[in-house]
Amino acid sequence: MRQAVIVSYARTGLAKAARGGFNNTSNMAILGHAIEHAVKRAKVDPKEVEDVVAGCVAASGNVARAGALLAGLPITTSGVTINRACSSGLNAIAHAAHYVVHEGANIVVGSGVDSISFQGGGGGGKEPRLTDMYPDFWMPMIDTADVVAERYKVSRQYQDEYSLESQRRMAAAQQAGKFKDEIVPVKTKMKQVNKETKEETLVDCVVDRDECNRPDTTLEGLAKLEPVKGPGKYITAGNASQLSDGAAAVVVMEAKEAERRGLQPLGAFKGWAIAGCKPDEMGIGPVFAVPRLLERHGLKVDDIDLWELNEAFASQCLYSRDTLKIDPAKYNVNGGSIAIGHPFGMTGARLTGHALLEGRRRKAKRAVVSMCIGGGMGGAGLFEVYG
Repeated sequence: MRQAVIVSYARTGLAKAARGGFNNTSNMAILGHAIEHAVKRAKVDPKEVEDVVAGCVAASGNVARAGALLAGLPITTSGVTINRACSSGLNAIAHAAHYVVHEGANIVVGSGVDSISFQGGGGGGKEPRLTDMYPDFWMPMIDTADVVAERYKVSRQYQDEYSLESQRRMAAAQQAGKFKDEIVPVKTKMKQVNKETKEETLVDCVVDRDECNRPDTTLEGLAKLEPVKGPGKYITAGNASQLSDGAAAVVVMEAKEAERRGLQPLGAFKGWAIAGCKPDEMGIGPVFAVPRLLERHGLKVDDIDLWELNEAFASQCLYSRDTLKIDPAKYNVNGGSIAIGHPFGMTGARLTGHALLEGRRRKAKRAVVSMCIGGGMGGAGLFEVYG
């Protein structure tokens, strides 16, 4: 029986959308950087990589193929880009693992990227028939987060308290250097705009850390923020994920091939599950995907040592955590997207790599990565952590 293991992981820092270090850098260039360094860390010859799978949401075209070429992989390495909204990066890794286990490939890159600064087309507009069938299908995700908060009584204070804890955990992890092994610095040209004259200039910049977090956040400050959708709503700039740019990549290899090369994998991909839910409460998708994943593997929630559940909004990740009865001490232990940022197609790949590294530090055996998905879905991936 073939087994897919993850032998390396690399990512960029996360930069603020429009205002950060990647605001003049294309998504394919960011992705290429992550792929290049993931392949280098795996100590494999680029020509041995058979395929590159990339998750990407806010762009059109085959970013994976372009990123592979920019990474220095040869024209014989193929590439495919997939879009399952916020689970795209995790779905890309599942796709890569499937190709290794079931199609005989030995080395495949799974990755994710998004540049919110350079959002492209590809949305395709709205289909009236789908609107008639499911009027909430096109509901903006921020509105679905408000629906979840109202429908399931997730209070504004509870959301703000959780968001503060995300900032605290992320700041502590950053201070302890827990992200340094993940991030590969990127030299860029950042666009700056003069507020008075509107003149644009390009300045040299190095993105070598996550720059979106706010370590000085206080509960009082969060409480003062006005809801984005107006009085009586819940979602603010402080309890939602931040718009950001970045890329992450892992090298997926067949286990015996890794052993033959003398490599020590970070862990193994064990499974992936997807589930649908009502579009107007898409944020609770993990409540349906996680049980399906665990049941297929004969596991219970308490059998999982480490959880990374994407913090799209505090309302949805709190409801999912509490409904699934996940121990908060095992959950998003170094903060999440509320503090770190959320380039849609990248996050699943980042969460996977981080869970494996943090799992190793904590001597964990199993980790689950999960997230809600626009349109009304949840995705979840199971990983075995190697010590």
